[in-house]
Amino acid sequence: MCDLWANCVFFLACCSGLCVGSPNRCDEVRKVFQLRQIGPNQLLPLSPRPGSDLQVCMSKNLTCCTKKMEEKYQVAARRDIQNLLQTSSSGLKFLISRNVAAFHDTFEALIRQAENHTNAVLQESFGDMADQAVGPVQELFTDISLFLLGSELNVDDLVQRFFDALFPLVYNHLINPGLSDISPGYAECVRSSSRDVRPFGGVRSLLADQIARSGVSGKLLLQALHLGIEVINTTDHLQLSRECRRALLKMHYCPHCQGLTQSKPCMGYCLNVMRGCLASMAEIDTHWREFVRSLEGLSARMQGPQDLEQVLLGVHTLLHDAVGHAQKNGPRLSAQVHKLCGPPRRRPVQSVSMQRSSSRASIPLKALVRASGDSLAIRRRDFLNSLRLYRTFYGGLADQLCVSELASGDGLSCWNGTDIVKSYTLRVVGNGIKAQIANPEVKVKGADPVINQIIDKLKHVNQLLQGKSIPKLGSLDQIETGSGDTEGRYSGDCDDEDGCGGSGGGEVKRKVSRVSKLSPDVTGDHKHHHHHHYPPADDSEVEGRSRSLGLAGAIWVLILPCFHMLLAL
Repeated sequence: MCDLWANCVFFLACCSGLCVGSPNRCDEVRKVFQLRQIGPNQLLPLSPRPGSDLQVCMSKNLTCCTKKMEEKYQVAARRDIQNLLQTSSSGLKFLISRNVAAFHDTFEALIRQAENHTNAVLQESFGDMADQAVGPVQELFTDISLFLLGSELNVDDLVQRFFDALFPLVYNHLINPGLSDISPGYAECVRSSSRDVRPFGGVRSLLADQIARSGVSGKLLLQALHLGIEVINTTDHLQLSRECRRALLKMHYCPHCQGLTQSKPCMGYCLNVMRGCLASMAEIDTHWREFVRSLEGLSARMQGPQDLEQVLLGVHTLLHDAVGHAQKNGPRLSAQVHKLCGPPRRRPVQSVSMQRSSSRASIPLKALVRASGDSLAIRRRDFLNSLRLYRTFYGGLADQLCVSELASGDGLSCWNGTDIVKSYTLRVVGNGIKAQIANPEVKVKGADPVINQIIDKLKHVNQLLQGKSIPKLGSLDQIETGSGDTEGRYSGDCDDEDGCGGSGGGEVKRKVSRVSKLSPDVTGDHKHHHHHHYPPADDSEVEGRSRSLGLAGAIWVLILPCFHMLLAL
């Protein structure tokens, strides 16, 4: 009789304790714990135990978890999500980074080509003078390159400096040629007189205006793309709030404590958790969409005087016209220089330094004429066509992670935060901060200050891209985004729990085990999740587990004799 009673107590304990957490189930937990490198195996209990000390994965059943395991699971849950965030944005980040580098290379190639073409045209038309003009031409294009790639040079000044250096050469070789070059002192006087006698007509102002207009657009394009990378770096390293970290633990790893290592969260449950965790990130959506539209608008305006490629490849024509204008007005200019500087003073014939390089062959113009002058336009078009696929990236990110990676598929049983069920029955909230007031899974305190800061930068650059506050001559210092230091700053209300207090900047090592990169066009395919509540009725409709029913039946077969015995007593 005592043995029978003891057996009944054992079966009743099994029923009310850990039917799902049998030693075999805990063995599976141990395997997964080790496989995913969550922590040392010594943390696992040898057999199912009461979970009264657990803070998040609490259950009436016996558990395969200890408090130390729960802490390790929380770190793993946060790491998994941050890996997913970085993986999902890697295609977008690579697209922008690759094109920043490509635009840099294209700018530099265009500048080298424009410089060579200018030297060739001057060489063919003006002979000796062109050889001595190589230095000033090189300095002009170097300054243009520095301006385009970020230096805050004054375009008027750099163009004026070039024409000041060019005038003594034009005077010496074309207006008032002699047997020898003018002396250095006289050449300096001629250079200084350039601004008074205006030897090149309106070409100086026209060239400065064209470089400034097209240069502003080119600089702004590059700086906007750098800001795009900064936005991604900021969201890649989003610091999750304490509430979010606990919700992620509950969703990802609490089922392991009950031996359910293969379970996945219900779709609606996953959406609530992820929309709560990424609520601040969803606030970027409106401004990111506007950012993509504004880049398209800027690209469309980069025509005519704002087309950097046409301006650079047209410099040789303006310079040829400028020198021709000075040559045509030679008598007037000669008289004005004579009045300001006196008669030409020349070097003695025996000390003339022949600066023309006999080894420098004239560059044939046909070799420099491009088959097409629209390489920048084509690159911009291709880039924007690809970027357009990511315009809904931030609005649909939470949904996309659930659909592609995290949640259980339709028709399958799923985890609702407490148990394995057929469907999730709680309300599913929308995206964004305001919608989280009714979130049953994650409490969201408010907007993230670091996300707010990056939104402010997006708002500002959008204004510039739309031409509402274009700075004069391309002075864009107010949107300088630094050298990517945002990778070292984190957002959220981090506390010392699970060691996030000491985390810092630098590259986060990608340790992605199972995740796969989201394809860029997929974010648009599921954008319906962004505007509508996910209907609970359609949320992962599942069938009951046949094995659970079978297990329950077996238990009743075992404990029924116990009840008969009790009644007999």
